[in-house]
Amino acid sequence: MSKYKVEISGIDTSNIPVLTNEEMNALFTKFKQGDELAKEMLVEGNLKLVLSILKRFHYRVENMDDLFQIGCVGLLKAIDNFDLSHEVKFSTYAVPMILGEIRRYLRDNNSVRVSRSLRDIAYKTLKYKEAVYNKTGQEPSLEEVADQLGVDLFDVIQALESLRDPVSMFEPIYSDGGDTIYLADQIEDKQANSSIVSMRVALDEAISGLEEREQFILDERFVIGKTQMEIAEQLQISQAQVSRIEKGAIKQLKKVLK
Repeated sequence: MSKYKVEISGIDTSNIPVLTNEEMNALFTKFKQGDELAKEMLVEGNLKLVLSILKRFHYRVENMDDLFQIGCVGLLKAIDNFDLSHEVKFSTYAVPMILGEIRRYLRDNNSVRVSRSLRDIAYKTLKYKEAVYNKTGQEPSLEEVADQLGVDLFDVIQALESLRDPVSMFEPIYSDGGDTIYLADQIEDKQANSSIVSMRVALDEAISGLEEREQFILDERFVIGKTQMEIAEQLQISQAQVSRIEKGAIKQLKKVLK
């Protein structure tokens, strides 16, 4: 369970209802028959699902209200398209749709802003590393820093990365009055670049051949950095099932990429 709380203006998150599977199925049946009140109840009963997803973006944005609204758009799309005949839990179906909506929003509105919370972790990290170095002559590991600050290792890594100023690929690095040489000119390796592109295309094709849940679990594990237990809780399945799906997906990727 995440240690961070998502604050949403105008919403008392402590009083948001949680629906049982039986209640969900009954409401979906009514909604498919045209009952709009049932849809409203489905939305309200799944707001905590949206909030649970927002926790992982706690350090990436400062205005969680906007992100909550985007998550609700994904929730509405999931409700509109969910089919009871699939015999899967609604949360299993909805989570990838809500995540996709949030990620598209962050991608399209990326202004390289760093939240106050992330900056706070970054400065505490630097302060602790300096204190340890002055005392022992050695820098502490990032794992030690994360443990000392009581945060996830992934958060410490993100925090330190946030301190690096972005550099444009078209930053001029030399000019003698004639043609200007840009950063991109110096780092491009056409042969290596071609190889990397080919590998990326092959990997994307292999991943697209996996089932949706397999893709979701790999993304959560190796892109977001969540534990199997956190994913299991989110998908409402056991940690053993997450482990089995993850291993199966990796085995399939290795088979395809050989």
